[in-house]
Parts: sequence; C-alpha cells; structure tokens
Amino acid sequence: MSSRRDAIAGDLRSQIVTGRLKADERLPPEPDLAARYSVSLPTLRSALAVLQGEGLIEKVHGRGNFVRRTLRRITYVGGGRCPNADTSADGALRVTVHTAKTRARGQLAVLMNVPARSPLTEFICLAQERELPHSLARIYVPRDLAPAAVSEEPTPRLGVPVDLGNLRPPLAEVQEKVAVRLPTDEEASILRLGSARAVLTITRVITDTAGRVVEAASWVFPGDHADAVFTTRHQIDDKGTEE
Repeated sequence: MSSRRDAIAGDLRSQIVTGRLKADERLPPEPDLAARYSVSLPTLRSALAVLQGEGLIEKVHGRGNFVRRTLRRITYVGGGRCPNADTSADGALRVTVHTAKTRARGQLAVLMNVPARSPLTEFICLAQERELPHSLARIYVPRDLAPAAVSEEPTPRLGVPVDLGNLRPPLAEVQEKVAVRLPTDEEASILRLGSARAVLTITRVITDTAGRVVEAASWVFPGDHADAVFTTRHQIDDKGTEE
C-alpha cells in the first residue's frame, strides 16, 4: 500500500508543482480519484494525507480537497516588534483581533509572574490571506495596561494595534523562546493544518524597568512560510574594543 500511496502522492504533487492543478482548484471527489488510480479509498486517502501534511492541499469539510494557495512569508523580528509580512497593494492580508478579559492561571500566571487569578486582557489575533488562515497569536497584558477599546475590524497590520505599545512603561528586557512542534488540535483547526504539519512558535515575555511583566505572547505560524530573525548589535568603543 505504501508504494501505491507514494506513487499517487507523487503524481498529484507533480501536477500541483507544474501548475496543471492550480491554487484553489478542487480535486475530483475521492471515489473518482480512487477509481482513476485503481486503489481503495483508504489508500487514496492515505496519499491525500501525505499532501495535506506537506501543505499542498487542504480538506474542507463538506466541500472536498483543494489545492492550497501558497502563502506569503512572515518574518518574525526579535526584540519585541510585531511580525512583518509582504503587504503588497492587493491588500490580501487582514488581521482580526478579538479581546477578552481573563485571569492568570497555570503556566500563564508563571509567564506573567503574577498570583493566580490576577486580572489580564487577552488579545487573539488571527491573520488571514484572503480566506486562508495565515498565523495565530495570543497576547496577554495586565488589565490596567490594556487599551480602553480595540477595533475588531480586520486591518492589514500583524499584531495588536499600536495603542498597546504606547501604554507600556519603559522596557528593560524582551525574552523570546523559539520552538518547532506539531500543532495542538485547536491550532490545527484554526489554521487549517494537518496534524502532522509542523508549526513555528515564539513565546515572548516583555519586562519593564521596574521588573514587571507587561506582556506575555504566544505566536504560532505554519512552519513552511515563517522565518525568525534575531539581530545582536555590539557596541565598539573608540579603541576598537568590544563592550
């Protein structure tokens, strides 16, 4: 079964890469594809699962399998800035921000360095390119530092509106942890990923000069279109000695 699965996946992959099957095009129904390749439905679905794991196709419940559109890349720039993306004139990238009041619990209380049940504001940011999910972020701040109101209308910006940055006191430290892992069931559902497709995650904790954590954030990107860039600048004195 493995050889037939790989042969079918290879043939469909070639059609996608060469453009014979185009972005957003729906594949024939699974029974028709199984008949075309003279295999059982389980074998055909196993081949489709390979392509789903590679991010070449996606299965939309009730509609079928579609060739996945290639997403523009996101570059996460370290140091507390928001991710950047190519936001060309077509204006295809839109970010929706949902805001909710919550309480610090479990690992979140540890990240925020606050007692359990301390009041926080949560920002859930979902970026979409046309109708395709692009990235997901959950950002938490102490409730007293949250903007009084945040528009939930889609915008071409990645991240929480600039008001959040304006409300922060002077910053002292930005700690960022980068990891690659499989998505949770919730992440796979929101970002429409196969469960075997890796995601790039950034966990960021920002501390002010008084030692207070003013933001804890978790960014999740499909691993095939995200980069993380961190730049270290060294100060050189007049004698040419590095400080």
